[in-house]
Amino acid sequence: MIMDHLFDTLHIMIVLTLLIVAVGSAGHALLRKSDPRSALVWVVICLTLPLVGAVFYWSLGANRIHRRTLKWRQSGRRLGNGEIAHRTGIFAAKELPLQARHLETLRNLSDRVAHGLLLGGNRISLLRNGEEAYPAMLAAIAGARESVHLSSYIFDNDRTGEAFAAQLREAAGRGVAVRLLIDSLGELYSFPSGMRLFKGSGVRVGRFLPLVRGIYVNLRNHRKLLIIDGRMAFTGGMNISDRHLVKSASRPVVDLHFSVTGPVVADLQKSFLEDWYFTTGEFLDDPACFPELLPMGNSTVRGIADGPDREYRKLQWIIIGALSCARERVQIMTPYLIPGRSLISALATAALRGVDVTIILPRQNNLLFVHWANRAFLPELLRFGIKIYYHPPPFVHTKLFLVDGVWGLIGSANLDPRSLRLNFELNLELYDPDFCGELEAHFLEALTMSRRVLPGELSGRSLPEKLRDSGAKLFSPYL
Repeated sequence: MIMDHLFDTLHIMIVLTLLIVAVGSAGHALLRKSDPRSALVWVVICLTLPLVGAVFYWSLGANRIHRRTLKWRQSGRRLGNGEIAHRTGIFAAKELPLQARHLETLRNLSDRVAHGLLLGGNRISLLRNGEEAYPAMLAAIAGARESVHLSSYIFDNDRTGEAFAAQLREAAGRGVAVRLLIDSLGELYSFPSGMRLFKGSGVRVGRFLPLVRGIYVNLRNHRKLLIIDGRMAFTGGMNISDRHLVKSASRPVVDLHFSVTGPVVADLQKSFLEDWYFTTGEFLDDPACFPELLPMGNSTVRGIADGPDREYRKLQWIIIGALSCARERVQIMTPYLIPGRSLISALATAALRGVDVTIILPRQNNLLFVHWANRAFLPELLRFGIKIYYHPPPFVHTKLFLVDGVWGLIGSANLDPRSLRLNFELNLELYDPDFCGELEAHFLEALTMSRRVLPGELSGRSLPEKLRDSGAKLFSPYL
């Protein structure tokens, strides 16, 4: 009898615990989720799948980062204030290039949602694939005198990783402050981890949101940054991996990277150091990290750091704003296109206004599930006159967004919910007819190799294919 009573009591306690966890998680979703569809889904999952639903919610649905960064901002621990902000502020663009004056309302939008200023006097150079980007980056590290700050989602333990590790170790050995920030989930792409290459060296390594400290499947640091002495930077879409050596990789990945000099480098340095503080607790607001930067070119550029810790969905708003301001043409190249309703509406509205909207996607995606979900969205885009093209292999990982040949958005973000809502991303918006013309030439070159997708191609899919693609689309908020 005593044992039966104990078992009954234990059973009641377990049921009550599960009920409290389920109701508490559902209540959190109800209060925190701004999208009612998302809130409804998580409430149902939490209440119908006791414990399992709560685990899914806290690992995939809850944003525990915003509160941590909000406390940091409220404490005044923001980088780049005071003297540093004053230094860059003198380069704030007073007016846009003549060919971009019709985008003044887009500039006003970006001014309001992005922390950084639109700065003149920058020079940006295009680097194609690892064959051009890696030698330039390694040479810059070799020439560093004071600091090297490298942030990468993936740092593979391969020949490219070894080359970078050797150069970073050598820089640390000669007294340069070397800090490497790697995403702890991205680190798992390589086994054994590329971080073993730094054991016993002077390179300081920070792991962003270590998986051992919590379940953070989402909220990853997808930024790619290399800043040398606070004076020169590299950013774009490439990780540190042999896969970007297109001429020699077994499964090559085509991409673009960019070298940056000029006042906007301070914004990139600020972004890295804020991530470094968030990851390691080391606060570096040292003016030595922000040297005086002189004008180097004619590009008017703004650094846009976006992520789930920010007040606004900056990139999404700026992209929608760019689509609403476009007059002639919009050219998009992205590996992952999973548009939400607002982005679909903006693309369709631009096309219906008579803007020529052209999108290039990879014909063979490296993520099949994403490719299937994407195919479920394409018929609606085609119906509004948007032109879709499939680029042949190798897999194209390039992210480009161009408007009227005078405005561009480049960097790490894809056009999917993971980049626009869940990841930490770094992009540059730029007003520069000359450099945008170079990017447009690259786009048009890719277009000549691509095949246009016709509506009949998708409507002619078999029923199993349509069901598969539509099923994948259901998970699109988390792809």
